[in-house]
Amino acid sequence: MSHSWKRYKGIAVPLYRKDIDTDQILPKQFMKKVERTGFGKHLFHNWRYLDEEGEKENPAFVFNEKRYRNASVLISGENFGCGSSREHAPWALSDFGIRAIIAPSFADIFFGNCAKNGIALIKLSLKEVEEILAYVEENEDGEVEVDLETLVLVAGVKKYNFKLSESLTERIKNGWDDIDLTMKFLPKIEEFESSLF
Repeated sequence: MSHSWKRYKGIAVPLYRKDIDTDQILPKQFMKKVERTGFGKHLFHNWRYLDEEGEKENPAFVFNEKRYRNASVLISGENFGCGSSREHAPWALSDFGIRAIIAPSFADIFFGNCAKNGIALIKLSLKEVEEILAYVEENEDGEVEVDLETLVLVAGVKKYNFKLSESLTERIKNGWDDIDLTMKFLPKIEEFESSLF
């Protein structure tokens, strides 16, 4: 079950790189598990750690800076989530605690997979993303707020409108995955089944 939310406020971490793919988000060696939990500790593993075991943190990686340790919003560059379409990458982001990702563009399949896991992908112009990036870097406790009811993101004194389809917004607000969506139609399914016999 994914996390449901309508309005969210949290510390944003800047990882402003282009073309971050799903193998960088969650390296393939950690994808042996089938349950959705426990992947957060391996998020960006090859960048966060200096060793394979994940015991020696890389002090140069932004996620390991004290001010970003509890970050729950990620700011990134173009084409975030490209590469393989597997859902393990969103599982790792969600398990780590990421609730929203701000970027100029995202990979298509990744977009849908994130909504199933309670993560809102907020697509803004390059200029807007860089404004938010500057705000976050200049304000140590700078939080951003995302409102799914109004589709507005607030960073400091500035407001940014974004688009997110109603179906994806409803998924996040209600914490629905594909099974939950199917269960919404349970009365109709049962009615259909009973008509067969």
